[in-house]
Amino acid sequence: MDWGKVGTAFFVMMSLTTTVGFVYDKDPYELIASVTFNLIATLLKLGSKKTLSAELLATSLAADLHLIPALIFYEMGTRLSLVEALAWGALVANVFSVVLLIVETVMESKEEEWWS
Repeated sequence: MDWGKVGTAFFVMMSLTTTVGFVYDKDPYELIASVTFNLIATLLKLGSKKTLSAELLATSLAADLHLIPALIFYEMGTRLSLVEALAWGALVANVFSVVLLIVETVMESKEEEWWS
């Protein structure tokens, strides 16, 4: 078992699920958790040299650039509709990240089968 892959997948999924939770409930603590999980997922993706590493990093950065301003605007108490729109953008980026993670896992398993 590759613990690096487990950790990355865990933080990607936590970022996705906490972003969904914030979009549904608008709880500020959930937004803080989502930002935290997403930043950790981004940091874990920085050193990766896999097939879809650039695409995975790009989706994490896109989510970061939605969630961080959303948190700032939420704390300022202005433009709550903008906060929700930014959270939706991060949610879309996180969904793409999960899809790419699944595609990469399938590609790696097919490659291992081919070499076996």
